[in-house]
Amino acid sequence: MRIGIGYDSHRLVEGRKLVLGGIEIPFFKGLLGHSDGDALCHAISDALLGALGKGDIGKHFPDTDDRWKDASSLAMLKQIADLVTAEGFEITWIDSVVITERPKLAGHIEQMKQAISGAGIPPGIISIKAKTNEKMGFTGREEGISVQAVCLLMHRQS
Repeated sequence: MRIGIGYDSHRLVEGRKLVLGGIEIPFFKGLLGHSDGDALCHAISDALLGALGKGDIGKHFPDTDDRWKDASSLAMLKQIADLVTAEGFEITWIDSVVITERPKLAGHIEQMKQAISGAGIPPGIISIKAKTNEKMGFTGREEGISVQAVCLLMHRQS
């Protein structure tokens, strides 16, 4: 059994689409990043990589590499989920929390789970919660969004 923890945050800026959990969410700002800026997929990716002892998402998809410019974070997550399988593990649980004042995410969570399942992670083992930061800090001032995620991996039985 392995446990991993992941964290990501990105600045909210005008002129970008807001992509979280592999879906586009209607909002007047989006997350600034080298890829599509999907902080939820990034945090889950880091949790999985951490459980494998394989570094973080920046090691595997560096922002200095133009191949990842505006890339789909969901596609990156799929590569990492495939690595989990190749290393002999199975993802058995993911728990995450997205911290943002706006937009409200409750109505998008099931769609996010379905999108993430396209990366090979069944929606029934994904927990996504949305919280505010009670107007405190950079998330409270609506300057950015942060995400925390944990995962549980089990050795696959042969």
